[in-house]
Amino acid sequence: MTIHMKTTYRYWIILVALVVLSTACNEDEFLKEEPLDFFSPSNAFVSFENFESSVFDLYAQLRNYRFNTPDQARAYLYGTDIMFDARESAANNRFGDYAITLNPTSNMPEWHWDRLYKIVASANTILDRLAQNSVLTEEEQQLIEAEARFFRGWAYRYLVHLYGGVPILLEEVTSPQTDFTRASREEVLAQIVADATFAADNLPGIADVAADGRVSNLVAQQLLAETYLAQQNWDAAISAATVVIDDPNTALMTERFGSRASEPGDVYYDLFRQGNQNRAGSNSEAIWVAQMEADVPGGYLTSTNQAGNTLERNHVPASWTLQDPDGNPAVLGWRSDLNTGGRGVSFMRPTSFFENTLWETDFDNDLRNSPINYIRDFRYDDPTSAWFDSSAVEYPGPNLMAQSWRWYPWLSKVTTPGRHPDALFADRDLGLLTAAGGSTYADQYYMRLAETYLLRAEAYLGRGDQTSAAADINVVRNRVNATPVSPGEVTIDYILDERARELSIEEDRRITLQRLGKLVERVRLYNPHNGDEIQDFHQVWPIPASEIEANINAILEQNEGY
Repeated sequence: MTIHMKTTYRYWIILVALVVLSTACNEDEFLKEEPLDFFSPSNAFVSFENFESSVFDLYAQLRNYRFNTPDQARAYLYGTDIMFDARESAANNRFGDYAITLNPTSNMPEWHWDRLYKIVASANTILDRLAQNSVLTEEEQQLIEAEARFFRGWAYRYLVHLYGGVPILLEEVTSPQTDFTRASREEVLAQIVADATFAADNLPGIADVAADGRVSNLVAQQLLAETYLAQQNWDAAISAATVVIDDPNTALMTERFGSRASEPGDVYYDLFRQGNQNRAGSNSEAIWVAQMEADVPGGYLTSTNQAGNTLERNHVPASWTLQDPDGNPAVLGWRSDLNTGGRGVSFMRPTSFFENTLWETDFDNDLRNSPINYIRDFRYDDPTSAWFDSSAVEYPGPNLMAQSWRWYPWLSKVTTPGRHPDALFADRDLGLLTAAGGSTYADQYYMRLAETYLLRAEAYLGRGDQTSAAADINVVRNRVNATPVSPGEVTIDYILDERARELSIEEDRRITLQRLGKLVERVRLYNPHNGDEIQDFHQVWPIPASEIEANINAILEQNEGY
């Protein structure tokens, strides 16, 4: 009886299964994978936290792009009017030679193109999935859209000034596409304005952002001001910059402040000391700051090795390689101070224009050129040397005379003297670092208010109002005790000079010069290493050859000259 019942039960199970399989099976549904314990396109955007995590990835992508360890990330400084390859080599990624660096098949154009379009693609994925969601509140949806659109506009800012007109992608690309065409420069600028306007209207105020480093409505307004300048829409640029300047939560820092205020220095020096870049550090001048936290997941820095943001390594000269005039070692080693500067390797050297010409009017009184901000001398620091505490500039050793790249004046804003992590000190009492040094352990500015004044000055000049332009420039110059500029002295080149003095290394110098069509002219005038090789067509970069070759179903036109 029991056996019969079991047999009958099995029979009915088999029969029902056969019926279901033969009459009711939808093969697509049957084979459809439902991910329950890992992220996939179907479940990665189902909550506000999911969307916010994807937005955080945009922040990380941009920070990695701008402060990456490879030399490509320093492209905005190398080969410009203010910086060049100190080794004067033909190094591809340090703009040792424009023809080599900006070849359509070289690494540089492709490296930037790929990373910028990755930001665009990531933003588009967020925006497309946002349109499909039914979970977020209207306020949450607007915030996510505003941040994603800001980053898309910011990526196109780089793309349009580097390459000119480029393909505009506004939707997620979910399958291979080989029919891209270039939009015009004007169309790309208009798209940046559209994205930045939405962001400005929907991002929180600078005092209301969730955390330091998050973009606010003022960040979007500054992007608008710069883009309006590229469109020569002077009045709109003035209005956007004025929103930032007149916000009650922003003001230039004019008094000593922050973590090193009790030590020798000045207010300009304080702007770049560890812990001073954010509003949490009482900095009302900061508009947008890249967060650099050591040993924090996603923080970008580690306390035991070089890991991104290697401005110290790139710009600080290799003082530790110097000899004293007797040919003996000049220093004890890699010292974390304002004499040696840390673990520098002498890659990114200021041009003589930036070293000398820019400061002629106010060499002794402009704080930005003070001995603590622009290090112009080096003292032998090995107590066993007969030349101990003597000036290496006045008494150079034989290898410095033979190879000038070993030491040059450098900017202290790229390093954190005495504040490297403990694990990087071989001898903390002497301030000696290990060979793993080289990163800059401080947050980095994307935007600060001094630049906003200079952007508005540029707009006033474009409108023909030199008096108002001079007034804005002098707000910046007065803070550092520089001689005020008169209205008749204000030209676009004067503004570029002032940007170099105030924003050196911080600003995307190449982007500024390309936006204004001044790159080739000023490199020829002020960069002796690159001035005789740069060609007119280097005003914009080539479209990567790999992109043109892969685009088989449409013509992706190459820029003239390449």
